[in-house]
Amino acid sequence: MSIQTTAQPGETGRGARYRDRLPRELGGKLQRRTLLVLSTATILGGLGFGASASVGALLLAEVSGHDAISGLAAAMSNAGAAAAGIPLARIAARRGRRTAVVLGSSIAMLGALLAICGAAISLWWVLALGIGVLGVAAAVQLLSRFAATDLALPKNRARDLSLVVWSITVGAVIGPNLMGPGALVGNWLGVTPLAGVFVFTFFAQLAAVLVNFFGLRPDPLLTARELQAAAAAAAPVDAPETNAEVSASRRAKVLAIVIIATAQAIMVGLMAMTPLHLKHHGGSDALVGITLSLHIAGMYALSPVFGILAGKVGRLRVIVGGWVILLVAIYFAYVSGDNSVYVQLAMTLVGVGWSAVTVAGAALLTDLTVLAERPKWQGRADTFMSASGAAAGVLAGIVFAMSNFSILALVALAVLCLGAIASMYPKLRVARQH
Repeated sequence: MSIQTTAQPGETGRGARYRDRLPRELGGKLQRRTLLVLSTATILGGLGFGASASVGALLLAEVSGHDAISGLAAAMSNAGAAAAGIPLARIAARRGRRTAVVLGSSIAMLGALLAICGAAISLWWVLALGIGVLGVAAAVQLLSRFAATDLALPKNRARDLSLVVWSITVGAVIGPNLMGPGALVGNWLGVTPLAGVFVFTFFAQLAAVLVNFFGLRPDPLLTARELQAAAAAAAPVDAPETNAEVSASRRAKVLAIVIIATAQAIMVGLMAMTPLHLKHHGGSDALVGITLSLHIAGMYALSPVFGILAGKVGRLRVIVGGWVILLVAIYFAYVSGDNSVYVQLAMTLVGVGWSAVTVAGAALLTDLTVLAERPKWQGRADTFMSASGAAAGVLAGIVFAMSNFSILALVALAVLCLGAIASMYPKLRVARQH
């Protein structure tokens, strides 16, 4: 069996030059099959999650009667994803990616049912809880993108990761436009029309469960571990590991997580209040749906481009490019007022900038971790990414209720500065050189 070798940043000791070996055959046929399964399940999960995300804020405002509470939709969704990140990563570490993603999508199905019940009995906190449980679907999507790197050759990690991220586009763009059909389903069920969208969410998550359950065989993470063990057995004895290198790598991992979480906070904070901002200026449901579709398309449609660029020009350069795009987006959000075209342009660019930062950031984090540590650090990244989104959703609702969309854009600018500073921190560049 032909073996390729690559060293990991910050790793020394026996077998350092033999970690992450993959047979060329698995870098081809099995990896392509794994990507197909993950992408198909992610399309289905994105369809359901995109549909519910489009109505969550509006439905909470309708059921509660308070605009400020609408921010809980994004907050609870991200809180659910944050709560599930580390537990799903631990399950993946013990039982494999397949068990983790199937369990996560099954829990998301229950969240969709709970959301429908909350709307039916007009209890906003039950609805918010359902949205929170449904947020586990987002954690599954995050886990799936990392699963795409388990069997990938090192040079293809960013590209393969971005392909799974891209697959969210199909379902996520269609999802917000299911408000009309969802209204018909809601009327048929005897609940508020907006709640009907969650019926689509339930069946989409069920389909994702079936695809992953039958398709992720063999499990990519468990297979990669078997290959690593076989490679390590043939490795020569090298120099002992040094504490300085381990410490530098750890700092770099934390900074990579900060970068990813910052982009998430900016994106969620602005997206969460966009439907209400448009509504306050006379926007229709159709306008809200189109705007969110453009935003979600921006988030995912160009992800393969950023994945390829991250592999060719470097992770940090793509991340810096993402900050520049986000800066332009924040400017258009600040000056938008009642100009819906500016709002749509701002939200599209927010999605594009978010994609650049998170795709390159996730690839960077994967590069900085050895296979044995990846589920742990990837789970931490997903948790902090989602937690930052939850906090941003709550803060955005409060800021918007007390001021306006322009002030919210200024808050996003302040957050962006923190992420940009983290990207320029010298320790990150030093850690990548090991």
